[in-house]
Amino acid sequence: MASSFNNAHNFRIDNLNNVVTMNPSADPLSKLEARVAAGAIHDSAERCDAPKCYPETRVAVQASLYHWIVDGDGEVEQPKKIKWIAVQRMIFCARRSSLHPGQLSIGRRRKTAFVTTIAHQLAQHREDLKNAISAAMEKNPGVLEKKLHIQMETLVLVPLREVVRQSEGPELRGAIIVDGLDECEAEQYHDTKITGPQAMPTRTNAQDQLEILQVLRAASLDPDFPFRILIASRPEPVFREFFDPEINPTFAQKLDLNVEHNADADITLFLEAKFDLIRRRYNFPLSWPPPGTIRTLAENASGQFIYAATVIRLLDTRQREPPKALLDAILKVEATRKTSSNPLEQLDALYMRILGSSPDPPLSVRWIHTIRMITSYMDAYAFDINMLLQTDPESNEAEHLLGTLHSLIRIPPHSNQTTTEYGFYHKSLLDFLEDPGRCRKLYVEESERYVFIWDGFVRVRAIAGIAHSKVLHTPPSADWWVSLAVVHKQIDSLWNVFLEFHLSSSFIVHL
Repeated sequence: MASSFNNAHNFRIDNLNNVVTMNPSADPLSKLEARVAAGAIHDSAERCDAPKCYPETRVAVQASLYHWIVDGDGEVEQPKKIKWIAVQRMIFCARRSSLHPGQLSIGRRRKTAFVTTIAHQLAQHREDLKNAISAAMEKNPGVLEKKLHIQMETLVLVPLREVVRQSEGPELRGAIIVDGLDECEAEQYHDTKITGPQAMPTRTNAQDQLEILQVLRAASLDPDFPFRILIASRPEPVFREFFDPEINPTFAQKLDLNVEHNADADITLFLEAKFDLIRRRYNFPLSWPPPGTIRTLAENASGQFIYAATVIRLLDTRQREPPKALLDAILKVEATRKTSSNPLEQLDALYMRILGSSPDPPLSVRWIHTIRMITSYMDAYAFDINMLLQTDPESNEAEHLLGTLHSLIRIPPHSNQTTTEYGFYHKSLLDFLEDPGRCRKLYVEESERYVFIWDGFVRVRAIAGIAHSKVLHTPPSADWWVSLAVVHKQIDSLWNVFLEFHLSSSFIVHL
């Protein structure tokens, strides 16, 4: 900005009165936006590769849910505004704004941004709601540090009451869809490493999930709350107990996709379309796949879309084996397994078969556990994981170990590994590896996982010629570990990051 005193000289100022103009306070909605989990919104860029319903599948399910959103169950006096969808895999194709706690970004896995994200979405919906929520933020500047039920009351319910009772505009209608709530992870408010009498109890994932459920139920019981709420999750104990009609009769009848909707027809349709694409891509004859193959695979899926999707990814990711040989191997594995009432048995066999294709299956599983553990704390790019775990920094060990696992793991191309993360197509793989009864010889004890990470750190330090010092200058490629330290204790050195790992696991690994 130009000044009146540019190039001025030989002057004196007497009786100067300083006038300081302060910047106006930040827009209240900007403060709200800073606490939003943007990746949880159904149309966010982060969800560009999220699983989607295959065309023409789950038609009856979607129609039933859409009818409930629009018309409810015909209640007049006390409408039941919450419905639980019990699923093994999230399949609902949202037609309204949705929240996906899910995996990936940290904000999506924590309850902290849950209510603020709902409030921010509502503020984008209508101008009168935007003004009411903005006023609520301005009147209650400390609300973002309050408990969830206070945030819900202040940022959602109070503005909704004001708009519903005073607005002459169109009626508020719609649905809030919460997908993958069972993957929400607990916030810890105390140091979980302290032991003995001073130790505070560790908060569990189920406790935070229950808190969210209770907040949503309280909102749904408010007579001015105009929305339906759909909650999709796996049937974990906390959800089964919360939605038990004998305990809480205020909910709409649950929809159990594992029982009430036979997915075999949808899975068959999906397999037929995908096999047709593979056949044309490889110029296979019309007789491929052999008769009965699709029916066998649909039966083996036991209603689990993830089984069918994994088979197709395995055949379509240009593995070292051609698709015909891979399909024959899958069918041979399935034929040798005993029949069982366990719907996951065939999926487990498929996972064992794919993991067994790695040159070193036990080592590849350790890599998988490390990727999960590291990314549960922060966003870490594939290059950073490779830097930590490869025994030779100049080798291509990651591709050697994981190259046949592209049907299970999203592995970025080499040119993008400095800016792209590893990812998992489905949480069921991690569930499989956490259960020794399912993954058997591939199971890795938690203590061994910590030792594996620690060994990687020691190796990185040795390669970099770094001594045991309290101040460690990290190479640029290790800057992400510094960020991890900030997340934990505001520590700014690579050495202390791993010191934190060491303290948290030393009682197990005796280092």
